[in-house]
Amino acid sequence: MTDQELAEGCRKELRQFQEALYRRFSGKMMAVCLRYCQNREDAEDALMETFMKVFDHIGSFNHQGSLEGWVRRIAVNTSINKIRSRRNTATLDESLHEQEVPDSVLDNLETEALFSLMGKLPDGYRVVFNLHIIEEMSHKEIAALLQIEEASSRSQLSKARKYLQKLIQQQQEVRK
Repeated sequence: MTDQELAEGCRKELRQFQEALYRRFSGKMMAVCLRYCQNREDAEDALMETFMKVFDHIGSFNHQGSLEGWVRRIAVNTSINKIRSRRNTATLDESLHEQEVPDSVLDNLETEALFSLMGKLPDGYRVVFNLHIIEEMSHKEIAALLQIEEASSRSQLSKARKYLQKLIQQQQEVRK
């Protein structure tokens, strides 16, 4: 079934098309939500909210780009809004970032372990890191989406990298 057929069936509110859309994208979108939300429960809530929005707004999907990309954008925005609704901007004491760790430590880390460590980042750091590194958004796009300054986006990314490097270093020290 093509994206166009799937979207058209969902526009007509046909249950079998809605189920097919959910089955096709729910696994990938859960992974997206998990990258942004701090725990599985919040990610599951964001996933359900995502699909409610998808079904409510499927009429606005204009086939410019892929259906998956459109659903992904909703999942990202929903996850970010979930974070916003439960906290104010996270800040960390600059003393956490005194020690630099070379980027090369990232090369020795498996993807699953890296995503696990990313889940430990404070909300603001994790969101900017995901948007810039995973979603490949520019700092200008991130600033507009999160309603922050571009400089704040750059700063959050820098702090996220340093914090992540610190977590990796701590994990490696525990293994020794």
